[in-house]
Amino acid sequence: MFIETFRITNGNLPDCKHHNARLHRTRQAHFDDIVAWDLAQLVSVPAHAREGVWKGRLSYTKNVEKIEFEPYRPRLIQSLRLVQCDAVDYNFKFQNRQIINDLYAQRGSDDDVLIVKNGCVTDASYANVVFWDGTRWLTPDTPLLEGTQRARLLEDRQIQTTRIQPSDLAKFSYARLINAMLVFEDTPLIPIANIF
Repeated sequence: MFIETFRITNGNLPDCKHHNARLHRTRQAHFDDIVAWDLAQLVSVPAHAREGVWKGRLSYTKNVEKIEFEPYRPRLIQSLRLVQCDAVDYNFKFQNRQIINDLYAQRGSDDDVLIVKNGCVTDASYANVVFWDGTRWLTPDTPLLEGTQRARLLEDRQIQTTRIQPSDLAKFSYARLINAMLVFEDTPLIPIANIF
């Protein structure tokens, strides 16, 4: 089973284009004879979720299994712990996140993990990451999962991809976490000194 998590802002679903592309890519890779979905057509936002920011979650196989809504409460992330795992594979948004959860459990006293695979920085446990080098925001070209916010920011040329290894982190001053729920401009800056 797969999931698609999406933001609802005052009853609207922003960025359906990139969600639709990921839904189609996932379903095309795993099921035969699929028809492209439009998230805006699949989701009917209930009245209680039409004010403020809500988190929507579509669970699906070849067909829609369930759609859930919950108020969005962002986690405050101020520190990241580097964890190494070459076996992690999460190139589709699987419902089963056990390997990610196991890595998250290694964060110690830090707020989240920054996963290193085959010597390259990838993602945090629930978000892509971008780094500020003083001039540009850069994101690893080795993400575990190509997020929808990442796709939009790349398309808009607000961020660029590059290979990032742990030894490169000292070149940056800040990191930010981005995903469908985290609006890039509003996400807190994480000082590079807070990545251990």
